[in-house]
Amino acid sequence: MFYLSKFLIQMKIILNNNSLFKALRPFNDIGFVPTMGSIHEGHLSLIERSNRTCKKTIVSIFVNPKQFNNKKDFKNYPTNIKEDIKILKKTKKVDFLYIPKFKDVYNNNKKSNIKITKKDKILCAKFRKGHFEGVLDVMGRLTNLVNPQKIFMGKKDYQQYFLIKNYLKNKYKASIIPCKTIRNKNKIALSSRNNHLDVNGIKKVSFLSKSLIKLKKNLANSKKIKQNLKIQMKYFEKFLKINIEYLELRSIKNLKISNNVKGSRLFVAYYIDNVRLIDNF
Repeated sequence: MFYLSKFLIQMKIILNNNSLFKALRPFNDIGFVPTMGSIHEGHLSLIERSNRTCKKTIVSIFVNPKQFNNKKDFKNYPTNIKEDIKILKKTKKVDFLYIPKFKDVYNNNKKSNIKITKKDKILCAKFRKGHFEGVLDVMGRLTNLVNPQKIFMGKKDYQQYFLIKNYLKNKYKASIIPCKTIRNKNKIALSSRNNHLDVNGIKKVSFLSKSLIKLKKNLANSKKIKQNLKIQMKYFEKFLKINIEYLELRSIKNLKISNNVKGSRLFVAYYIDNVRLIDNF
């Protein structure tokens, strides 16, 4: 009966905070899937997980300008609200869709005093100044507004998941639930930014993803992991004509550089035709 009632409920679209508070007030088992839109199968997998775990699921679509260190990147971020609404309605697994305006999220105009510690200025934090300060700030604000019991996040943005989990754990009751990276048949991690790539760019991403999956397996037998990664990084840059910001093996426990494949992930960030992509394996 529970699943039948879930199927029959139509998604309610919420456009302001007053409507948000009224809609969520009766419920105390809410799953939250924060997004910046351009909904794809990766987002839908998070929604599916929330739907199985919580009585109510709310998805947010908010492209947060404060987490973009590049104004052009913010301006060019792919958005299509009408298509997103169509996709989410079709799933029949979303109870609420929250599409706030900037003033709804930043309604108190209070400046953030969030600072990323020196030990955390690695990977994307090293190359995107102010990015994670903006991410943590908006996630704190959205969590405060939605007041969920669980927040579902993909592992593709592993550093983001890691930092948000640590930032929110002592401030809110919400648990952060990590979910596996969704890939297509060509091993490409689904991402909104893939929409900016042409056919040749997609082929390059597929080749690199497949190669890094193999590389990680081979690193298990290597005694010179750091040196091998430098060699492979130069090879990929030359062969694919791309710019790689980092290619590093790090512990999933604390994100420190690792010399052991077990308990670690291979992290990469790179540019193809001015499109910045990240992944980990």
